[in-house]
Amino acid sequence: MSTRVLIVGSGGQLGVELVREFTARSWEVVGLKRAELDITDQAKVEQAIAAIDPGVVINAAAYNHVDLAEKQPVEAFQANAIAVRNLALACRQSDARFVQFSTDYVFDGTKGSSYVEDDRPHPMGAYAVSKYAGELYAQAYLESPLIIRTSGVFGPGGLHTARGNFIESMLRLAKSGQPLRVVQSHVASPTYSPLLAARSADLVAANASGVFHAGGGTAISWYDFAAMIFQAAGLTPELRVADEREYRTAAKRPRYSALSNSKLEAFGVKPFPPMEEVVRDYLAKRTAITAAV
Repeated sequence: MSTRVLIVGSGGQLGVELVREFTARSWEVVGLKRAELDITDQAKVEQAIAAIDPGVVINAAAYNHVDLAEKQPVEAFQANAIAVRNLALACRQSDARFVQFSTDYVFDGTKGSSYVEDDRPHPMGAYAVSKYAGELYAQAYLESPLIIRTSGVFGPGGLHTARGNFIESMLRLAKSGQPLRVVQSHVASPTYSPLLAARSADLVAANASGVFHAGGGTAISWYDFAAMIFQAAGLTPELRVADEREYRTAAKRPRYSALSNSKLEAFGVKPFPPMEEVVRDYLAKRTAITAAV
């Protein structure tokens, strides 16, 4: 297998970590950011992949504005579904392996426990539908794509992106001096991007295919996650439980969308560490980055 890997969306929170991880493993890495390749343009995608001739193509690009997607369903579908079709077709033409990242939002959250790969998807809303459609396109055009579903990705790259991440949002709001209200009724498995990149690289190195869940390893409510962040950061803002009826959003979100990593671990991939350890690592990296600026 060729060890040249093309990482699409290399400027995002996950993309930067994938570039770092594969480079550290001595792969020949080519990263393309959004401005460098419009993956909704089929001709450009085919030309780029033919020219680069990678052994593996990893798509870390996505339209992830969950609420805005309700007003822009076409844009979301183009970025999360049609673009995946373009990449899958180009990979089929060049005989490259393809890795697509998907989301816990393909589920409706009514199961009440962590989702496994065999659970039936039931996406709710334009964003969720577009991501599930991306999975189907990859599976329709390729015999053995690797689809990695994850949840609530956050990483040091969020310091440099416009939307940031949940930890950055909480730290910013804590400075306001106002009480913070966070929902406790929604549970996910927030995922640290450096660890997600490492485990994704493990799957690629093992020639894995099919659907794998790679959530952060801890099922936690957003309220409890916020409390954990503030404790680790030594902050004491007034944190209150929000009534979701007070904060209705355009898109309906699954109440319990945590992902089980049982298949991932049975495959031989190292489990994710405890969330408290991950948050401390994030804050340490954050301190080092901000001190260097």
